[in-house]
Amino acid sequence: MQHTEFAAFAAALHDPGAPIPEGLTAPQGAPLGERFAVYRNNVHASLVDVLADRFPVVQALVGAAFFRAMTRAFVRTERPRDASLFRYGGSFPAFVAGFEPAGELPYLPDVAQVENAWHESWGAAEAEPIGLRELAAAPPEQLLRSRLGIHPAARLLRSPWPVGSLWSAHQQADPDLSSLAWQAESVLVTRPQAEIHVQALAAGAASLAAALLAGATLEQAYDAAFAEDPALDPGQALRVLAEAGLFTEIIVP
Repeated sequence: MQHTEFAAFAAALHDPGAPIPEGLTAPQGAPLGERFAVYRNNVHASLVDVLADRFPVVQALVGAAFFRAMTRAFVRTERPRDASLFRYGGSFPAFVAGFEPAGELPYLPDVAQVENAWHESWGAAEAEPIGLRELAAAPPEQLLRSRLGIHPAARLLRSPWPVGSLWSAHQQADPDLSSLAWQAESVLVTRPQAEIHVQALAAGAASLAAALLAGATLEQAYDAAFAEDPALDPGQALRVLAEAGLFTEIIVP
């Protein structure tokens, strides 16, 4: 199959209004259009299943019927760009944010971001985290001037919604949302020792993490964290991040 033929075939798979690609045949007497429509539907259904596996909490929040309708709309606009379906769906949270029927659940895009972060963390590169022992061994003044290498699996999401609590509740067979505090949450996703951790961070610790992920020195990150939370305990905040497996090295200037 030539590149142009392949492109036409791929386009027809995603657009029910596109003509049947040239060169296709069917057994004598079989309706080619109907057979290709069945094939197209099977392709769409398989991509919807991929998204259901990647975003189970989103599906639980909206229900299976709504989720399948929403993901079918996504599949029609977003084709796989990689031979591995593991990477398919990375833009789904942004799609959810613009999907008008989901507007009554304003927290839904951020819940999708948490699930996407979990998925990306699972597939990220391996690295050996450092802990408090390595940080404590560095001279304090030198440590403050240094940047900290970030584990490739680390992801941080800051949301005006309790997305970490929503995600955690749905890790149970029968989630209970009755006591959920509807307030802002920051969520850190890490993978120390091959196990993914999803944990909520206090505002100051989240600000510290955000600055370090952006490449700030520890001193600069502390300044940013204190600006958000003047009562921050800097040692405790750094401990929380280190114990989560966020750091891989001390990068001395």
